[in-house]
Amino acid sequence: MERQTAHRVKRVTAARRSTDVLPNGHPVRVVTWLAFAQERPELAEAGRALLYQHGVGLAFLATVRRDARPRLHPMCPLLTEDGLFAFIIPSPKRDDLRRDGAHAMHSFPCPDNEDAFCLTGRARLTTSPSVREALASQFVLERSQFLVTPPAAEDAVFEFDIDSCLLTRTTGHGDPTPQHTVWREQQRPNDR
Repeated sequence: MERQTAHRVKRVTAARRSTDVLPNGHPVRVVTWLAFAQERPELAEAGRALLYQHGVGLAFLATVRRDARPRLHPMCPLLTEDGLFAFIIPSPKRDDLRRDGAHAMHSFPCPDNEDAFCLTGRARLTTSPSVREALASQFVLERSQFLVTPPAAEDAVFEFDIDSCLLTRTTGHGDPTPQHTVWREQQRPNDR
């Protein structure tokens, strides 16, 4: 299968580390997909494979409602070499991301095993026209067999930064000893 997911988003997105402050006042360290992939390429590649196991990006996205209860939605992530993005239609999940940004993303179930990739972090609204144009082209290209149209103008583009991830590998359904690899963004001595 031809790899159609390695697009560049014109370096508007950089390998970046930052500290966000949660609504409860607690700081959380996050990185872009690019920074994560540079630090842990084997985890990023395994995550990409699980998110794109059906030929297009598919995941479940958990957000936080205004009343602090969780909300879960299917969604279509777009992975580029530079970042993890998604077009989000006008919806409660878009409202959640605009208000709070906290998210958890989980790959779709695999047909032959219980392998999984889950990441958590913060989503940021992206308004760059060049990023939107590149992602819209990628969205259509990845779905060319379905003859889809580009995302609508009212669909918002979010970039999903990462503070942790979990990769689970199994030998099949019911594996009694799944292998878990956990990664967390840590503050480094040179961070400010």
